[in-house]
This record gives sequence, C-alpha cells and structure tokens, in this order.
Amino acid sequence: MINLIGEFVCKIDGKGRIVFPAGLKRQLPGEGDLRFVINRGFEPNLVIYTAAEWKKISEEVNQLNTYVKKNRDFLRYFYRGATEITLDNSSRLLVPKSLLKYAGIEKDVIMFAYGNKIEVWDKTRYENLLTDEPEDFSALAEEVMSKKENRGVEDVS
Repeated sequence: MINLIGEFVCKIDGKGRIVFPAGLKRQLPGEGDLRFVINRGFEPNLVIYTAAEWKKISEEVNQLNTYVKKNRDFLRYFYRGATEITLDNSSRLLVPKSLLKYAGIEKDVIMFAYGNKIEVWDKTRYENLLTDEPEDFSALAEEVMSKKENRGVEDVS
C-alpha cells in the first residue's frame, strides 16, 4: 500500500506543466514507474494517483451496478476528465487545460500528498481552505475517528 505524505509548493508554466517535486518522487514505489492518472477532485482541485493505485480504485468503482441511475451518474462524473500522464525527461507533468480550468489553477499550486493520492490545488484556494479550520479540531477528530474505530456506531448516552 502506498503512503504518500507532504505539502509541496510548485509553479505551473505557460504550457500547463508542473515540475514533480523530488521529495515526492522519492516516496513512489517501484523502479521508476512514473505513470499517473490525474482527475477532477470532489472540491475544485485535482487528484493524482499512481497508475497502480488508479487501477485499484477503478476496480472498486467499476463494481457499481450500472442498472442504477445514481451509480451511472456517479461513474460519469468520477471518470470525467481522467487522463493518464507521465513524467517527461525534466520530471514535469503536463496537466490538461480543461482540468486546470476546473480547479482554477493558473500559476502557483500546492501538491498535497496523503495516503494513496496527491491533491493539486490552486495555492490561494488551498490557503483559504486551511483558514476555515474547525474551531475545535480535537472535537472533529474525536467524532470522525471514534466512528471509524466503532465502525459507525453512535454513542447513545
């Protein structure tokens, strides 16, 4: 299982290329398999997966029953914009312009890596997102993590 971590400040050039951070590249598994899939995130951001991680996610998502309309809608939105990309000889990723537009990315970006994914954010949007931190992060952590620990069982006291 891949376990990426870190925040990386990057710039995007006029052709839509981002230099892939060396610190992030060192965390990638395998012998230099530098194939990725980039896609729209749930918020106005982009998400990058290694090709191997994308395959796992696709296998899970593709198990949805396509006779159910909500499932078909989800699949269309989920796969919309998904694009295979690779690092060039200068360790750059070429991001499709339609995805840059969706995420509102023009110049400065944050690559935020956690778990099996790398989120790509417009720097200003990312900073604004973090200023909306909950007043009591401790209470949020307790609520979210205790539900996970108890498999979603609510405290009825």
